[in-house]
Amino acid sequence: MGNCCFGFKERLMRRLSPLPTLLIIRAFMPQRRCKDYRVVVLGSAGVGKSALVQRWVRGTFRDTYLPTIEDTYRQVMSCNNNVGALHITDTTGGHRYPGLKRLAIAKGHAFILVYSVTKKQTLEELKAFYELIREIKGNNMHKFPIVLVGTKCDENRRELTLRDGAVYALEWNCAFVETSAKIDFNVKELFFMLLNHENKPAACLPIPQKKSQKTTEKVLGKCIIM
Repeated sequence: MGNCCFGFKERLMRRLSPLPTLLIIRAFMPQRRCKDYRVVVLGSAGVGKSALVQRWVRGTFRDTYLPTIEDTYRQVMSCNNNVGALHITDTTGGHRYPGLKRLAIAKGHAFILVYSVTKKQTLEELKAFYELIREIKGNNMHKFPIVLVGTKCDENRRELTLRDGAVYALEWNCAFVETSAKIDFNVKELFFMLLNHENKPAACLPIPQKKSQKTTEKVLGKCIIM
């Protein structure tokens, strides 16, 4: 009876043997807190800034236009055992509330400059937003990634080509992509690109070298701007 009981206890202990120490430590080790990351979305009214953010945050699309004063969306993110929050600030597209816009830029770590491929004027109007970022960030501007985004690329009534956006991207030394919130095209890729670069030590996109005219024409001809 004793031997039988001993064998049962031995088998039970083998089944309940503890996990390796390393696994236990990792399971109960609290996650480190990393800095919050703030993305600021800028552009003229009606270009689709809110639609872009809503597609990323909620996975939805609203066809009706509602003017925005300023909305901030917060998402908890985890990477490499670090926990932080992604703040996306959807700014007003008009000239009202300049103080809110300047404050958002001052706090921002990355910027999305949005125009609509259906309205040529909206790309030209981004110059003022870009200059405002330069003014506020000053000599540290190279530390803050900027992505130029052409929205509504699913539309047939284009006033701007891919080349038009590429010219501005090369001038500003920033990344460039065309998106469509309506059909969910390149939206995830846009934000994943920013988040991936946020995890790098410099927390910024690589700054492309100045290109010769010949190189520029080659890049534009292939339409490879990312």
